[in-house]
Amino acid sequence: MPFRRVVEKDEDGFPRMTKAFIQSLCKKHKLYHTPHLNDVLYLHFQGFAKIENLDEYTGLKCLWLESNGIRRIENLHNQPLMRCLYLQQNLIKKIENLDVVPELDNLNVSNNSIERIDNLECLTKLGTLQIAHNRLRCAQDIRGLLDCPSLSVLDLSYNQLDDPEILSVLQEMPNLHVLNLMGNPVVKKIKNYRKTVICAISGLRFLDDRPVFPKERACTEAWQRGGLEAEREERKRWNEREQQKIMDSVNALTALRDKAKATVADRAATSDGEDDVENEMETTSSDNGEDEAKTTGDLVVTSDLPGLEEIDDDDDDEAEETRTEEESASSFAGEQKWVFPVHQQSKDIIKPLIEEIEDSPVLDFDDVE
Repeated sequence: MPFRRVVEKDEDGFPRMTKAFIQSLCKKHKLYHTPHLNDVLYLHFQGFAKIENLDEYTGLKCLWLESNGIRRIENLHNQPLMRCLYLQQNLIKKIENLDVVPELDNLNVSNNSIERIDNLECLTKLGTLQIAHNRLRCAQDIRGLLDCPSLSVLDLSYNQLDDPEILSVLQEMPNLHVLNLMGNPVVKKIKNYRKTVICAISGLRFLDDRPVFPKERACTEAWQRGGLEAEREERKRWNEREQQKIMDSVNALTALRDKAKATVADRAATSDGEDDVENEMETTSSDNGEDEAKTTGDLVVTSDLPGLEEIDDDDDDEAEETRTEEESASSFAGEQKWVFPVHQQSKDIIKPLIEEIEDSPVLDFDDVE
């Protein structure tokens, strides 16, 4: 038969946070079976009414207790390394017993029944407090925030705050950077709400649903000094600076483009110059070759031997013999070129050279220079 987990319940019918139950949840979430090795524990959505039996989980740094029926913050004395505690959507009425978790950095007690912020002086490292959807009403209810100067993120949204004097409390918080007051009646009671809050809290970087940019802060502070006219002038100066910044970026890109074009043009000019030099060298080499050929007297004679027709030879028999030998050599060489030195184009030298053709080997066409 499959294993069925037996849930022990308290006198009110709520499931109890027993050791066996916690062990089964560790197995479900693939955590360590040995308690002190776990640095996170998921105990949310279980219907617990009380925090208990966590003594062995001494290494916890993050504890999820969301959406239970917990009425009190208690029994955390063996979790000195706790950094994050999530207790939203429970039945808590008071912030208490947190002096045993001095390393706490993030506390979420939203959607509870808290009517007053107290007992935060022991949390010297608390940076984030989420206490939305509770029962805070006036400035006195949130004055306990001043006992925790390390707070930088504060969510007070959707409470019942309707006293504009809460600004006098909030502006005394030295490290407040993020504030959410949405859903409180006080938002409608503070004239020029956003500008007023930004001016009141000098370090504010995010208000409600959007950030506070330097431009907005500068314009708001100008509005505080000189009204709408001063705000318009300040906004105009910021717009001009932003436009100038854009133009500087465009000019920088244009300069890069022009530089790239100039580089390409220089390379093209250099390449053309090299081609001209190479062509000139080839031309010079060709001219030198022709001069050398003239100097050495090398002569390329094909099967046509045009020079022979111009030889004025009285002896017809010798001319006929020469032509016959030429045709024979041409037929034998297959229209190949014959290269042999000629020192003087005269009939006295051509004739003996023609006679030497018979004894000369036929050169391969690829060897002819």
